[in-house]
Amino acid sequence: MPLSNINSEDYQAFRRFLEEACGILLGDNKHYLVQSRLGGLVQSQGLSSLGELVHALRRAPPGSRLREQVIEAMTTNETLWFRDRHPFEILEKTVLPALAAQGLRNPRVWSAACSTGQEPYSISMTVQQYLAANPGKLRDVGIVATDISPRVLTEAREGFYDSLALSRGLPRPLRDRYFRRDAAHWEERWQVADEIRRRVRFTVANLQESYARLGRFEVIFCRNVLIYFSAETKRDILARMADTLADRGWLFLGASESLSNHSNAFEMVRAEGGVVYRKRG
Repeated sequence: MPLSNINSEDYQAFRRFLEEACGILLGDNKHYLVQSRLGGLVQSQGLSSLGELVHALRRAPPGSRLREQVIEAMTTNETLWFRDRHPFEILEKTVLPALAAQGLRNPRVWSAACSTGQEPYSISMTVQQYLAANPGKLRDVGIVATDISPRVLTEAREGFYDSLALSRGLPRPLRDRYFRRDAAHWEERWQVADEIRRRVRFTVANLQESYARLGRFEVIFCRNVLIYFSAETKRDILARMADTLADRGWLFLGASESLSNHSNAFEMVRAEGGVVYRKRG
């Protein structure tokens, strides 16, 4: 097996490549993870070691298929519908009403590292429910969803999910309301309804690169992402996200993440069920 024995030099070289390419900080003893996720790829490329893979990656231009395959394999695409629940309740009960009270008609939300789309579609369903319950308060909400992986964005854009994926956090009433059964497909699968899909725009973005082309946002969801980055990279990402947010904009982080020692651009706002961060005025 090509990756049955990874030496220290090759492992450290791969760690440096991964952090430079996408910001992910691989732990000191994650050899087993590299073996399990890249073993098949190394073999299919006709390479004999992790060191040879790193050499091939260094020679490959940015955006090459090999670099994409490695980053996709090493990126954790764990995702759920309405993950942790409370951020979406805060969005509906606190954030959207506050944006409406500011007189905004079309606020924008960024779902960073959106994987296969469960988070931005959960945001869109939350928006749909708010608009239905509060007619005239907002015209609509634009959602931009980004990920480093073109493959997962293709899946997200199509909006098809099998029954197992739908069972992970999606309440049955919302499935029945906002999804359409694909009766023509050979296995049970459902597609997100047009009214939910249409307000989400998916695009490739690397969190280490410029956010300028994405525009300004009133709300950013960057949940369960920063835990994979070094302290220095976290500070850089949070500083640039603060610049991307409108005045007094809102930032949602993961349940195990905080801004401690990484940014003073935000203040913590306690809301029912959890916390959200707001850009200082």
